[in-house]
Amino acid sequence: MTDAVTGKAPDTGSYLGEKHGPRAWLLSFDHKRIAWLYLLALTAFFFIGGAMAVMMRLELATAEGDLVSDDTYNRLFSIHGIIMIWFFLVPSIPATLGNFLLPLMIGARDLALPRLNLASWYVFMGGSLFTLFAVLMGGVDTGWTFYTPYSSIYSNSYVSAAAFGVFIVGFSSIMTGINFIVTIHRLRATGLTWFRLPIFVWTMYATALVMVLATPVLAASLILIVAERVLGLGVFDPALGGDPLLFQHLFWFYSHPAVYIMILPGMGVVSEILPCFSRQPLFGYKAVALSSMAIAVFGFLVWGHHMFVSGQSAYAGILFSLFSFLVAVPSAIKVFSWSLTLRRGSIRFPTPMLYALTFLFLFTFGGLAGLFLAALVVDVHLHDTYFVVAHFHYIMVGGMVTAFMGGLHFWWPKITGRMYPEFWGRIAAIATFVGFNFTFFPQYILGYLGMPRRYHSYPEEFSFWHVMSSAGAIILAVSYLMPLVYLGLSLVRGRPAPADPWEATGLEWRTSSPPPQENFDETPTVTGPAYDYINPEPEAQDKGAQHEHGQPERSP
Repeated sequence: MTDAVTGKAPDTGSYLGEKHGPRAWLLSFDHKRIAWLYLLALTAFFFIGGAMAVMMRLELATAEGDLVSDDTYNRLFSIHGIIMIWFFLVPSIPATLGNFLLPLMIGARDLALPRLNLASWYVFMGGSLFTLFAVLMGGVDTGWTFYTPYSSIYSNSYVSAAAFGVFIVGFSSIMTGINFIVTIHRLRATGLTWFRLPIFVWTMYATALVMVLATPVLAASLILIVAERVLGLGVFDPALGGDPLLFQHLFWFYSHPAVYIMILPGMGVVSEILPCFSRQPLFGYKAVALSSMAIAVFGFLVWGHHMFVSGQSAYAGILFSLFSFLVAVPSAIKVFSWSLTLRRGSIRFPTPMLYALTFLFLFTFGGLAGLFLAALVVDVHLHDTYFVVAHFHYIMVGGMVTAFMGGLHFWWPKITGRMYPEFWGRIAAIATFVGFNFTFFPQYILGYLGMPRRYHSYPEEFSFWHVMSSAGAIILAVSYLMPLVYLGLSLVRGRPAPADPWEATGLEWRTSSPPPQENFDETPTVTGPAYDYINPEPEAQDKGAQHEHGQPERSP
């Protein structure tokens, strides 16, 4: 017999052993299957947005605007940003790895609200249809920020459809956030206290809070744009008594916390990978956990640093600059913790570790560049230049996408029950590091030299750096295509994965690979810390030093 709603067959072991067919997947309440639905949708959006990025870099390989027109170029970078931000980066880790792993990590059988979980995917797909309609009908030319008065008055593109699509997708984020908060509060296993939770769970909790509290502001902002365009309301149009800067305040009040919606989950992934492959407990666990919450709080206080040149009060600018520097402190705590975790570890370098180390380098470099933009005087010169583009991509692509790839490789054996070819995984990780730096480091130099962003033609003296960036983009595109191929092939050709191929800690590794339908036969009991790794090598080194010199070797 099967369930009349979900189409589930009797338990046959793995969640992949349920009844097959579209109905069984599209009506399933299983958080693991819903994670797959999100993964497939997000992969499609990633490559649509990536294709537009490649088109832009091909255009910028020459100084003249000879591949596409200026209007087409505007539409390319606008749709690239809208799709990559709202339809990939914001939901990427929470909707896929978060959906799949959160119940497993806390010893639960599913998320607290499984029907809401399935509904969130349908809402996400419904919103995407409006944006895809805008793309097919000719695109949007406002940029991903939908800045007024251009988006509310002057643009003749399909702004209303794209904005309404993002508006709908916002409700999907709110549903996911509510589900995660309730699940973490109510369904933790016996003995799993707050300071025994994996850092990934802490970052999911902080991310969920930001989703629930900040997303309604974005929804209100976008629906006001649609209302002004359709109904002629005077909200942002000065001719009707509106204020275009009001939109910037509303937009960035959401969108700067949204940066942490995108990057906090990546920090959680890296906090799982680094201890595993250095065989060390995470250094400063409590500080790392609490810094996630601090980032979520400070994220609501820094939106005005995007508006230093908008004419806002000088005193407001000083305060926003101060808070922008302060928000770097909890991020620095994480970086120092990761570095000290590695310091005396027995480090191995499988594919997930290479991606995690790439994240550590690129996020740190991009974060330091953000301090330049947080300084009032420096930002006047760098605002709206390629320096901003490079900084944003070092954090979001170099950080978030790299962490997503690392997490996908780390938990792929658990998700699918199959191992992927390690050789090709390492090649892809190295190619990502090389291609990314060749693509975006030249853009720091272009920004410093004064090259504005969003121009499809430029003076000849900028050609060298643009050609280097475009060449790097080709390498980066190949590095992202490779996992699509070898991970896909591993589903049919990969060798079976053991329950814990990495010798990792955590409740998710106590189940079979892939997990059973109900995750656990009985609710597990937790008695120890989250990262109970034992690395005997430093101890052996100390004993050797004591034997040789008569006293233990002291750390500098």
